Formats: sequence, structure tokens, C-alpha cells
Amino acid sequence: MEDSLRIQRFQQLPSATEFASQIESRNVPAVFVGCVKGWEAVAKWNPSSGGLEYLEDRVGSFMVEAMVSRTAPVFYGDLRSHERVPLPFSTFIGFCKQHRQNVGNSCSFNSNSGGHQPGESDTEQGYSPFVDAAPQQMYLAQVPIINAENEDRVQLETLREDIQMPAILEEKNLSSVNLWMNNAQARSSAHYDPHNNLLCIVTGRKQVVLWPPSASPMLYPMPIYGEASNHSSVALENPDFSVHPRAKYSMQYSKKVILHAGDALFIPEGWFHQVDSDDFTIAVNYWWRSSIISSLADHMDAYYLRRILRRLTDREMDRTKYFFRVLRLCGDRRGIYLSCHVRKHNFPKTLEALILHLLSPVGAEVLTRKFDEIDQQNTEEDRNKFYQVFYGVFDNQFAAMDAILNGKESFARQAFKNVLDKYLGGNFDVPKVCVGRDIP
Repeated sequence: MEDSLRIQRFQQLPSATEFASQIESRNVPAVFVGCVKGWEAVAKWNPSSGGLEYLEDRVGSFMVEAMVSRTAPVFYGDLRSHERVPLPFSTFIGFCKQHRQNVGNSCSFNSNSGGHQPGESDTEQGYSPFVDAAPQQMYLAQVPIINAENEDRVQLETLREDIQMPAILEEKNLSSVNLWMNNAQARSSAHYDPHNNLLCIVTGRKQVVLWPPSASPMLYPMPIYGEASNHSSVALENPDFSVHPRAKYSMQYSKKVILHAGDALFIPEGWFHQVDSDDFTIAVNYWWRSSIISSLADHMDAYYLRRILRRLTDREMDRTKYFFRVLRLCGDRRGIYLSCHVRKHNFPKTLEALILHLLSPVGAEVLTRKFDEIDQQNTEEDRNKFYQVFYGVFDNQFAAMDAILNGKESFARQAFKNVLDKYLGGNFDVPKVCVGRDIP
């Protein structure tokens, strides 16, 4: 991962102003060591010191929604792989107590084993999806303590007394505060959040693997129009590289962070993260809208969408290996001008490598980029002479110009399609919009 995306660790919590100007504005994760160790929850919720009994007394009668997954111990965000089951908090506490008693014989996930083993079905493991679920198939994920957008969804408001708002968030308009609790080791699949996130560890330990938004192509995000569009479609614990070949390089773009009780991790919006949780890990997270998203006016969305897609398309064109291979064949960047400025019969010989590709979209792109270089390096008089000589070679100058421009747009259209496929998921067909004879 490049230096500008290096994750910083802070031993002391910065002020709200310092956080906003020096950390949040970078849109890069940061670890705050021990910043919530003073919470009452850190002592009161710890299963090793009566925390389960405390929680049962405080909120045991409250109804919560548990995530029940047929793919446990890996929990995917896709609704097809899990469902939300309402149950009393005391029932989940009972599962935790049962697991603590049987932890020696538990079949819970070993974070070093790579997760769900290929070829081993849920039935073979003795799991019955969604019905009479085994305790290790349950995960209290995103149980609301505060929800500014929908107060009716709040399930555990009583627990607010045991946590304190981190100072760096005092000026933020929070969207929600949520409880995350697992009794057996668990992994959440790689995904990103549409909000900034501060993940605070109350008890236990979490390992978080992070990828910047620029690494999205390596993680194959699910289609933008789907209900789980913020999740990766790659099962990173057992990836199929024949289906997702770019995923082979995904870890080269990642950074791993280990969080212990009292630590907090800032995860900016859009950063993919996969979270492994040890037995009996409890966390609280804070979500808030970023200043960038908050400042976007609705009437400007279409403009920014077009600008961003154009930027990504330009980068995709630049990184196309075939394009650079052709550029190297063209040799010295002054060659086109110098060769075309002499006699016409020398034209094909000097541009032999380029002419071989001229009727292809990439050849047209190379040619027009060379034209741009010529325009910048020569006087207007020399440029005019060059274009007179160049287009004078062709019987129909306008048809030649049309063919070159069509090829250039065809190359850009393919790059645009690649951008849609890589960053938005799915398989998009981009219609041809140029007029005149197109180049296949």
C-alpha cells in the first residue's frame, strides 16, 4: 500500500478539531490505542468478570435481531445467505454462557485456518440453516443503541449509560450507534460503509483487513443496483481465481490492524474492510456522514458522476498494457512530425509500426495522443504544415479524420465499460454513440 495511505496509530486521542482537519480529511484509517478504555462498559460487559450476567440483568428482556447465517462462521451481507431473527437478548446471553462452558469442544472458526473449508457442506457440519440454529451461527450485528434516522429501530438505548461519546465525535451529527457481539469466532465478509465509522472494542479482539476504495477492482464489488452493493463478491477465505482473477492480488493493496479492548479504529467511508472477531468480542461503532457527502447538492450529482467516471476512464486508458505496448512501438515522440514533414512516399515506412494498428481503436488513440504532443511542441505554422502533409496522404481527408476519431472513441468506450465492470459490478454493455464509420 502506498505511503499516502499508510494507517497511523495514535497513543492519545486528538481534539475534535485536529481529528477533522488532520485525520478525517485524509480519508485514511487511523487507530486510537486505548481511547475508550475508560468506558464503564469495558469493565462491566467483560464476560470474564460477570459481564454476561450484567447485560442479562440490564437488557435481557429486550428483543434484538440476531443475524443467522448458513455460511457461519463467515457472515455475508447478502440477504440470500442470512436472515434476521428476533429473539430476547437473554436467549443470546444463554448461547454465550453455553459456548463458554463448551469452548474446549467448540467447532468455532479458527482465524488462522482460512474459514469455511471447501467441500464441507453445512449439513455435514450438522448445521440446519435458519432453523434451530447452532449458537455459533448467530451474530448480533448492528443492533441499534442510537438511531437518528429511525428512533423506532432502537433496541438497546439503556446501554448508552455505559459508553461515552469519544471527544473526536462531539461535533458530528451521528447517524447511529450500534452494538456488535459474537459468542463464537466470526468473520464479516469484505464490505464498505456509506458513512464514516469509528469502531470501538469493548471486550475481546478484532482483526480488521482494510482496502482503499481504489482497490475495488480487486474485490469485485457486487452490482451497484443490488441490495448488497457495498459487499465484495469474492469469498476471500476460499477465492475462486478462475472467476475472480484480480482477487489474486487483493492482499497487496490491503493493510491489517489488530484491535484490543479499549482501542478504536477510524474507517473512512468507502474503505473495504473484513473483520475477524475472537470469541466473546463486543464492540460499539459510531456512524456519521462525511463532510464531502453532506456538502453535495442534489442538483450537482449528475455532474460529479460524469466527472468521476471520466477520470476513472482516463486512468483506465492510461493503464491499458496493450496501449503502452503500441506506444513503445511508435518510438521517439518527435518521429511523426519529422517523418510527415518530409515527402509523402516516406510516410508508410516511418510509421510502419503505427500503421499496422491504425484501424484498431488503440492505434487511433495512440495517434491522437501523438498529435497532442506535436501541437504542444511546435509552432502553429509547423503544425498546419504537418496536418496538411498527414491528411494529404488520404484520398478523402474527412473520412480519414472521421475514422480516426471513431477509433479513438471506440477505445475510450471499452475503457469506460471496464470502469463500469470493475467499480460498479455486473456486466455492462455500452452502446456505440459516435456517428459515421466505426472501427471494430
